[in-house]
Amino acid sequence: MVGLWIGIIVVLFIFVANTVRIVQQYEKGLIETLGKYSGTVGAGVTIVIPLFQTLKKIDMREQVMDVAPQNVITKDNVTVTVDAIIYFQITDPVKVVYNVANFAMAALKLAQTNLRNVIGDMELDATLTSREKINTQLRTVMDDATDKWGVKITRVEIQKIDPPRDITDSMSKQMKAEREKRANILEAEGFRQSAILKAEGEKQAVILEAEAKKQKSILEAEGQAEAIKRVADAQKYEIDTVYNAIHQGNPTNDLLAIKYMETLGKVADGKASKIFLPLETSGITASLGGIAELFKDKKDNNTQK
Repeated sequence: MVGLWIGIIVVLFIFVANTVRIVQQYEKGLIETLGKYSGTVGAGVTIVIPLFQTLKKIDMREQVMDVAPQNVITKDNVTVTVDAIIYFQITDPVKVVYNVANFAMAALKLAQTNLRNVIGDMELDATLTSREKINTQLRTVMDDATDKWGVKITRVEIQKIDPPRDITDSMSKQMKAEREKRANILEAEGFRQSAILKAEGEKQAVILEAEAKKQKSILEAEGQAEAIKRVADAQKYEIDTVYNAIHQGNPTNDLLAIKYMETLGKVADGKASKIFLPLETSGITASLGGIAELFKDKKDNNTQK
């Protein structure tokens, strides 16, 4: 009797376990009744009829698929090894279950095929420098193809693109040569700029020196002119002073002539190149003539004796 009750409890437990099903928050449940799709349930407790109904749980979270490294030939016939990762998310659990038998295998083969197609249309240099372009093209192609499977391709990332060893060595030498070329160009440009700046500096120095000499010559000439003018003014003032002093004493013409000669002798001893005489020289000239006649008469008298 006890064994019967135990059997009944076990059967009830199995019945309840197959009847009450729990769907997680990130899942969707597909209910099939006698092998036919009959509905989709969300998160929570779901009751199914054992032996008549089944529940398939579909993970709706974003998932990652690793595309194994494979050899791909570029447009310029260079074989490269490409490794990629695909991020996808199921948007329609019904399509992903009933429209494709093995989505993971189908998506993987689709990614490998389209990866060959995309890189096969590009040359090696473009392949190495256009990863973002490759990612975008591959994602677009796969997203269109997987739309009927109820899957959204969110991202495609190329992890690495490895050319053959000999190509890598050649590219390294080319990059090194290019860097040395740029360095030489920059160095030459630096020397050129330095020479230009040095020449400009020397030019400015010559111009400034010539300008300084010019200004110096102008100032010296102006100084000499001012000195000559002042000497001439001083000489004129001295003559006028002597002239006025003599005439105030009412001297004779003979005395005036003698004093003028003395003054002119002093003036002539100077360094001035010009001598200024008063305008009233007619009387003085006559006196000079008279003195000359007087000396002549005395000389003649001495001769007769």
